[in-house]
Amino acid sequence: MKLPNGYGSVVKLSGKRRNPYIVRKTNGFRYDKEKDRQVQEFLVIGYAPTKAEGLQMLADYNNNPFDTKAAKMTFTDVYEEWSDRKYPTVSASNVNGYTAAYKTCGSLYNKVFKDLKLVDLQTVIDTCGKNFPTLKKIKVLFNQLYDFAIKNDICNKDYSSFVDVVQYKDRNPNKYDRNKFEKKEIGRIWKQKEDKYYQIVLMLLYNGVRISEFLDLKKENVHLEEQYFDVVSSKTDNGIRKVPIADKVLPFYKAWFASCPDCKYLLHTEDGKHFLYRNYYDSYFFPLMEQLKINRTPHCCRHTAISMLAEAGVDQTIIKKIVGHSGAMTLTEKVYTHFDINELVDAINKV
Repeated sequence: MKLPNGYGSVVKLSGKRRNPYIVRKTNGFRYDKEKDRQVQEFLVIGYAPTKAEGLQMLADYNNNPFDTKAAKMTFTDVYEEWSDRKYPTVSASNVNGYTAAYKTCGSLYNKVFKDLKLVDLQTVIDTCGKNFPTLKKIKVLFNQLYDFAIKNDICNKDYSSFVDVVQYKDRNPNKYDRNKFEKKEIGRIWKQKEDKYYQIVLMLLYNGVRISEFLDLKKENVHLEEQYFDVVSSKTDNGIRKVPIADKVLPFYKAWFASCPDCKYLLHTEDGKHFLYRNYYDSYFFPLMEQLKINRTPHCCRHTAISMLAEAGVDQTIIKKIVGHSGAMTLTEKVYTHFDINELVDAINKV
């Protein structure tokens, strides 16, 4: 059957292909210098496994033309266009959350977005091995991408709303034992004190800060003579505080401070760059713990510091001041209790 002029065509391609029929329409002409003549330029609508399906695709396009560029966009293409518009409007913590969620979607990166089905999205949730809070972030990313895609005619159905994460609400597949380090484990770490990266673990064990607070600590906020540092950016407003440096780990702070004169952060990578949490955990903390056969996370250091302070008989209000648990204080403690940095140093030295 001859198709009308300008309607388009379905042509079989050579070789073995899953979808051997190309569906296309003439999109104008251009002059080819080598051939010395005008040649057709084609708009490729898609590819089909059979000629009949190709003809149907062509008919659908002629009845309702769509943006063929948008129709070919992959999951990554959509994410990049969406993030270019979204990220400048949200906080850094939201950007980090979306970025982490995107990193779990590797199986979707090169798939055409409009061809994704519920099973593709659900497979990410079922196989990524993340805990429930992270799964919720992944689903939120899916919601955002589909909202963007539908508004921009990239797809016409939102499968993200059907993604099931509730089934994992009471399960944490990546959960580690977040109890405190045992004394014998701390002893094994002390035996490695000449290694500067084990020193970081010891510093965490004796300061009780959140790992993000410590990795983001700048030299300008470290006061070696007075033996404390300032946490100027924290997970909570109550986390802004002065943290004492114990005598036993003070030499480690001094060594790190002097190790890279041009670095603005106290802790840094071998090439003098700022530690990001995932880089620090995957490339440093986890391998160090694995080497000593210790199953702990950086958060366990904070929990251990709090426990050791309590076991040493340190007043609970002082402990809260040191570790940034001001939110747990009574109103009287918050308003009327003040501690000199020397008192805080004396407290941490009891550990």
